[in-house]
Amino acid sequence: MRRGRFRPASAALAAVLLTGCAQFTDPARPPAAGEPAQGSDRGQSLPPVVDHVRTTDRVVFLTFDDSAERDPSLTGLIRARRLPVTLFLTDTVAGPAYGHFARLRSVGASLQNHTLDHRSLRGLPYAGQRAEICGQQTKLRSRFGVRPHLFRPPYGTHDTVTLRAAADCGIAAVVLWRAAVNADGDLTYTRGDHRLHPGDIVAVDPDHPTGQGLSARTARLLETIEEQGLRVGRLEDYL
Repeated sequence: MRRGRFRPASAALAAVLLTGCAQFTDPARPPAAGEPAQGSDRGQSLPPVVDHVRTTDRVVFLTFDDSAERDPSLTGLIRARRLPVTLFLTDTVAGPAYGHFARLRSVGASLQNHTLDHRSLRGLPYAGQRAEICGQQTKLRSRFGVRPHLFRPPYGTHDTVTLRAAADCGIAAVVLWRAAVNADGDLTYTRGDHRLHPGDIVAVDPDHPTGQGLSARTARLLETIEEQGLRVGRLEDYL
């Protein structure tokens, strides 16, 4: 398997993605070049912001935020299809269902950081952002014995302070998305043409009372991925 190179997310991200407790807003402008940004005050190497991994492998990456616990049948789907999915967890949202996430991890899911309390980080002081990110690092390590190296900011919003705090908490990459599966099971895109490409990071919306169930939408997405000659890759093997 060939590891991909980082590719920063577009500054024009405009999709709205429902997460466990609110909607995403437009993310902050990411580093301008294809390399990790440099901290201006301490010469610190900051993690890249990515919505796509540059790779020639015909893979896309399947990610979920928090509320995957609302559909227990997702565990069976992940097990049956051997899906290498990535779950971004917030302690206050996912904490009551950590047992379920342990089962998902046992069938191949990767558990990564989505903050302690799902606060919008952009504009918060460094101490507050660091507490949200590092605090969840500690929670996930104590609960599962893992120390995540990937981080998704709540609502997709972030600033340079977020990147500094993430770096100080041991985060290697800030992960957004180029495509999303909405509550009706349709794919939406934040930029570019409306088609999946190798290396795309896909986010699956949580369940909505009037939408399709998470497992059904995920199964439909898998059909689309296969129809386009792609497969689901393990994001952690590329970032």
